[in-house]
Amino acid sequence: MTDMVESDKNTRPSILVFATNNISDPGIDLAGSSHMAYPTSVKVIAVPCSSGIDPRWVLHALTAGFDGVFIAADGTDCAYLPNCTERTGQLVKQAQQLLEKNGHDPRRLKMAAICSVCAESFVAHIESFQKALSNM
Repeated sequence: MTDMVESDKNTRPSILVFATNNISDPGIDLAGSSHMAYPTSVKVIAVPCSSGIDPRWVLHALTAGFDGVFIAADGTDCAYLPNCTERTGQLVKQAQQLLEKNGHDPRRLKMAAICSVCAESFVAHIESFQKALSNM
């Protein structure tokens, strides 16, 4: 199994996904349970709310070896904050500035709203992001 992961990592960009416990993570789980293929080089970390992600986590992920970071945001469905979308957009902007300041291409960070039934959308976003990362 390790050989498959290493082989996949060597041929496809590795992506760290920040997903939200109640909204996007169930959509990502649905992709897996529905046997929708997305690469094993994608690793998911669940967080309570997308607006709580620290921009330094994005920088750390890239310096730790990930090729890109994808934030599967709550969008307007956030149960915690009415302005979650605005706050998440601001943190993405801050993270992109931090990446650029530290010599990383800010396009290595992508965000999209992923709902609890958005399995196909998640897979499409990941495929598109991996292609973009491969062309950088």
